[in-house]
Amino acid sequence: MSTPLSPERYWRLNRWLIAAGLLLGFVVTFGLGWFARELDFIFLGWGFNFWLAAQGALLVYLLIVTGYAWIMNRLDDRQLDAHGRPPA
Repeated sequence: MSTPLSPERYWRLNRWLIAAGLLLGFVVTFGLGWFARELDFIFLGWGFNFWLAAQGALLVYLLIVTGYAWIMNRLDDRQLDAHGRPPA
C-alpha cells in the first residue's frame, strides 16, 4: 500500500480534477457548439454537427463524471490506513 497524501496535496489534486472537468465540459458545450456549422459531414448516417449536439456532448459529460469518480475512489483508497480509517 502506498503512503497517503498530505491533506493539502489531496485537496489540491481534487480541485485540479474539478477544474479540468469543468474546463473540458465548457469546451464541449460552447467551443464545439460554436463551430458546429463547420463540422458538416455525415457521421453514422447523420450530420456530425447534429450528432455532436444530440449525443456526443452527453457521452463526454458521462466520461468526465466517470473518470472523476474512478480517480477519486483510487485516491480515497490510498488515504485509508490498514483498518479502513482515514489518517488522524
